[in-house]
Amino acid sequence: MYKSFLILLVLLSFSVKGQELNCTVEINADRVTDANTQIFRTLETSLNEFMNNTSWTTRNFERNERIDCSIFINVSAYSSNNFTATIQVQSSRPIYNSTYSSPMLNYNDKEVKFRYLESENLIYNPNSFDSNLVALLGYYANVIIGMDADSFELNGGTPYYQAAQNIVGLAQGSGYKGWAQQDGNQNRYFLVSDLLSNTYSDFREALYSYHMQALDKMAENTKEGKEKVIVAIKTLAKVNKVRPNAFLTRIFFDAKSQEIASIFSGGPMITVTGLVDTLNRISPMNSSKWSTIK
Repeated sequence: MYKSFLILLVLLSFSVKGQELNCTVEINADRVTDANTQIFRTLETSLNEFMNNTSWTTRNFERNERIDCSIFINVSAYSSNNFTATIQVQSSRPIYNSTYSSPMLNYNDKEVKFRYLESENLIYNPNSFDSNLVALLGYYANVIIGMDADSFELNGGTPYYQAAQNIVGLAQGSGYKGWAQQDGNQNRYFLVSDLLSNTYSDFREALYSYHMQALDKMAENTKEGKEKVIVAIKTLAKVNKVRPNAFLTRIFFDAKSQEIASIFSGGPMITVTGLVDTLNRISPMNSSKWSTIK
């Protein structure tokens, strides 16, 4: 009996190894009117299974530790198993001692083409480029896991960003756009390159302090949590000083702008004059949101 119990524990430990994501993949192909819609349903099912059943790392994740994320693929063209689309990638992180989840990533990748044969097996091999679809999903899985890790431990996401950067290197010879430096200054190449660059170390420090030292403290001391949010934003402002309009600054505020405005719209009052000035300087595109901060 005891031996059987031990065997069960071993089997359970293998069943939770990896499988880091709780991911919802949705396919929208409303703009494609001359194709059998079954291919899109099959693709959606296949991608949901791929994202949620693949072991992306060697870490062990309990089911309640899986990272909530979503991938929305908006197909604009389809012909002979070739897809043209945009991919919206979103992820969130639970905040300690609350029911709230904070948005971590909200990125729209517009440089997407891939090939998919109905019911083909999707297999992630971090050491080879087998298809652009697998490379895209593997890349974003690692970025999602990396940003989540960075929010719990300073620079904790480094090995996952390195895995994403390895995918970039493998994909550059494929001919698909978005993987190379010459494809633009705000693409997959630059996202992970910037995340690993010492030039943007303040971004990662801000990501950690914003979550662990600010949001995670809100439940026990809201005023102190707000003050720590301001400290994190001041750290992020150092990035803007070195690289105005940096890609990573945009990435941060695309996910966090509404949250920041909401944090300072109620609760215990603190001085926000300097905060508003800083936010308008580093993220002027969100000035309408900053105007609600009082």
